[in-house]
Amino acid sequence: MSIFNNHSAEILIVLFFIFTYFFSIVEKLADWKGTIAYYTKHFEKTILQKMIPLLLLNVLIFEISTVILLTIGLYFLVIEDALIMAKVGLEISAITLLMFLVGQRLAKDYPGAMNITVYFILNVIGIYLLT
Repeated sequence: MSIFNNHSAEILIVLFFIFTYFFSIVEKLADWKGTIAYYTKHFEKTILQKMIPLLLLNVLIFEISTVILLTIGLYFLVIEDALIMAKVGLEISAITLLMFLVGQRLAKDYPGAMNITVYFILNVIGIYLLT
């Protein structure tokens, strides 16, 4: 017996990423100017420094898309026992994480890049379980 259904691990992974991205979106939007200032400083010695507002908008669009797809995917996973939307949501999430990884590597923030790797591993496990 399970409190979810036959996809407990998949549901928990999807929930994890919904919460993670949702809070990331809220933090960015709640303090947009502070976020831009932080990342401008973080990337001050890279080719990205002058593009921070545009890049943050791009990241925000990917995060919002991911949350929407994962939320729809969660519904279909729980109610309809259908996997495809959750898988697509995790695939977009993986692309988002790769964007974060590239940014951290360009900033030479190796501990930050390593932290993203942990999220990426869980993301790939989720995709695998939904395949």
